[in-house]
Amino acid sequence: MGTNLLTPFEENIFTVQRPYRVLGMELGVRMTVIRLQDGGLFLHSPVRLDPELKKEMDSLGPVRCLVGPNLFHHLSLRPWREDYPEARLFGVSGLPEKRKNLKFDGVLGETPPPEWAGQIEQVAVKGMPKVNEVVFFHPKSRTLLLTDLAFHIRNDSPFSTRLLFRLINGGYGRMAPTRLFKTVIKDRKAFRSSLDRILEWDFDKVILSHGHLVHDDGKEAFRKAFEGI
Repeated sequence: MGTNLLTPFEENIFTVQRPYRVLGMELGVRMTVIRLQDGGLFLHSPVRLDPELKKEMDSLGPVRCLVGPNLFHHLSLRPWREDYPEARLFGVSGLPEKRKNLKFDGVLGETPPPEWAGQIEQVAVKGMPKVNEVVFFHPKSRTLLLTDLAFHIRNDSPFSTRLLFRLINGGYGRMAPTRLFKTVIKDRKAFRSSLDRILEWDFDKVILSHGHLVHDDGKEAFRKAFEGI
């Protein structure tokens, strides 16, 4: 296909990486694309759309589902909505109120909508109302999709990013939640219950929105990341 932006991850799963800088850190941001059984595309956390990416997406299949997976990953939804008006737009609880300039077709909860039911599973993570992240699982490839629940920053990141993660944010060198993220957990019992539900899934790989991908032993890495929380 000659793809430059879309990177194959597993069969029918692709990622797109874009630069993203916040608080002096270059974190990068990643979109995940899953091709559903009918050939339509499920887009998790859409990134900046430009003509080159649009061309590659159109060669991959019809864009069917646009997903804003937490209250922070929504900045690029509008261009996708405008360029793909037939696609259905889904956001987490609170996102339709935050983005009143967008018409959402559904609010994400515990039950997958018909568009991907039976193909992608989901858990609405409780106990952190400022984030309201929904975590997804693709059973066929044993792949978990995270947004801001954890980061995976390693030694090939820019110096400023490595320094801040070591000194302030924590979790450097492995998949882990940041110290800042931990401060938004308001109900630890509810949050732990959501983590336990995620750990019931049989996943081996993890795609994160920020940082390195996990290609094996993802379940054990996830378990260790949230020990003691």
